[in-house]
Amino acid sequence: MPRRTNTLWSEEECIVVLSLYCQIPFGKFDKTNPLVIATGELIGRTPSSVALKLVNFASLDPYHQKRGVSGMCNVSKLDRQVWAEFYGQWDKLSDSFIATELVSGDSKRFKSPPLSTTMDRETETTEIRTVRRGQAFFRNSVLAAHNFQCCITGIQCPDLLRASHIIPWSVSSITRLDPTNGLCLNTLHDAAFDRGLMTLADDFTLTLSSTLQEMMPSSVYTEYFDKYARCPIQLPDRFTPDPQYLDYHRTHIYRS
Repeated sequence: MPRRTNTLWSEEECIVVLSLYCQIPFGKFDKTNPLVIATGELIGRTPSSVALKLVNFASLDPYHQKRGVSGMCNVSKLDRQVWAEFYGQWDKLSDSFIATELVSGDSKRFKSPPLSTTMDRETETTEIRTVRRGQAFFRNSVLAAHNFQCCITGIQCPDLLRASHIIPWSVSSITRLDPTNGLCLNTLHDAAFDRGLMTLADDFTLTLSSTLQEMMPSSVYTEYFDKYARCPIQLPDRFTPDPQYLDYHRTHIYRS
């Protein structure tokens, strides 16, 4: 799409950039970021204008306001309107396919598999695409907020990282795409957290189930679990885990 300058942003363009804002780390809002460049090309904006819009949204984010982050004094009325209407509407932001598929790195991942001839193909294709895009948005947002490292161990290998749901996906449609319902964990601790073998206290310190030690050799337990017990996790740059979600995990998932 030809790049436009000196033209007003549309609501749709702002939503795309707001979706991108949620899915890349705060420190990656630069005009040289390939994702910023690609987003600009797809919506017909320069990388500089996309980067500036990301900074404007950051200045509207209460989390960053507490940190003293400010925009460049040109936050528009439309910026504020889009932020107020769409930030927190995770289903709508995840359905902004330009940002979600760009950040995920392969739009082919979101193409639906062959469908049964006995079903409404168009309807199911849409449903599958929506679910997969939602899952990708959640993962992108959680991992970006944690700067792509496990919040317990600091592991940074992408293939070993998971966006773990605090309240399971199957329990609530309201929380399943909410990045504050997520933790970036390595695959081992993701499995333990998912099965209630560990949880987080109110102060974000790691609590281990008494049954965990019985399930493995003492050396494994000591090296991979006990050394992190009662230690605080590395909190994300934004989307801090919601205390109410953690309380649900301790009450309904955790096996004390």
